[in-house]
Amino acid sequence: MKILHIISSGGMYGAEAVILNMSRTLNESTHSSILGVFSNSANPNLQLHKIATAQGIESHLISCTGQIDRTVSTSIRDLAARSNADIVHAHGYKADIYSYFALRQSVVPRVSTCHTWYDNDLTVSLYGMADRFVLRSYAAVVAVSEEVRQRLLKAGVCREKIHIIRNGIDLRPFDKAPPSLRSISSLDQPPIVGLVGRLATEKGVDIFLRAAARVLVELPSTKFVVVGEGPDREQLELLIDELQISSSVSMLGRRDDMPSVYASLDIMVSASRQEGLPIAILEGMASGLPIIATAVGAVPTLVFDGRTGVLIAAENVEILASEIIKLLPNQTRRQSLGSAAKNLLKKSFQPSG
Repeated sequence: MKILHIISSGGMYGAEAVILNMSRTLNESTHSSILGVFSNSANPNLQLHKIATAQGIESHLISCTGQIDRTVSTSIRDLAARSNADIVHAHGYKADIYSYFALRQSVVPRVSTCHTWYDNDLTVSLYGMADRFVLRSYAAVVAVSEEVRQRLLKAGVCREKIHIIRNGIDLRPFDKAPPSLRSISSLDQPPIVGLVGRLATEKGVDIFLRAAARVLVELPSTKFVVVGEGPDREQLELLIDELQISSSVSMLGRRDDMPSVYASLDIMVSASRQEGLPIAILEGMASGLPIIATAVGAVPTLVFDGRTGVLIAAENVEILASEIIKLLPNQTRRQSLGSAAKNLLKKSFQPSG
């Protein structure tokens, strides 16, 4: 079976990691996976396309000019025909909507994976509503969490079409990765606390930075890193200056060496206000990291407080800072939480072949 994945990518985030994981697994089996990646005129982010191609995964660019481009549906329909796709698997509202118009009269079944919707403003909320409307006609819809499933049901998607499938992860890239953020020559190095995610309101990066400022009062040698890009970068850089922590915080942007970035961290933080099933947490757990995470979305199905990590309430700078201060000096507890987290992934979250 040949699966054509369609996505409008804004960078290497959760959905992109899911697609790469699925594609590698499918291509190692009797099935095959190919990609159709939007090349958007306003933001032509081609990182997923380039990484897929470098990994030997067939990937095609789909040109998209402006917010509405009627040629996109034609391009998807042509690509599905040329590639002899048995299934078109869309990811995200833009891919869902264009694939709907491209294939609504085709016999090729459409499926979609819904990671989550962030209703941060009116425009995004309207896109989400349109997305859930077209998903009613899809043959199957994958929800990564119960919260996503409930939103699909509320939008009128048939119960029998919705399938909850948790994100899987390939542990191999994270096994014994070298720590790229640390000097090999020096053993006496400051601890590093990191957050990985899109620089947007829902990820709570501002909460992380405010907590960092409080931690530095108690543990001034600590270093903090933020990995990712997004619309709030300038605002967050201003916050770093306002908090006077620029000497202790690094905004690393996008990275192509994520296993090595995780290997450099002592603690990983997820300060999200809203989530589905975050790939970044799965990757941190695969790296054997202790995780401090907010109890949003499906995060509590990954992070069991006191067992595989530390679970806290969202929007609470004081609690986040306190937990970092307690965990950083306790290497034994950090190792215990990280080991338990990695063992959980081995048992429950690796994709089957």
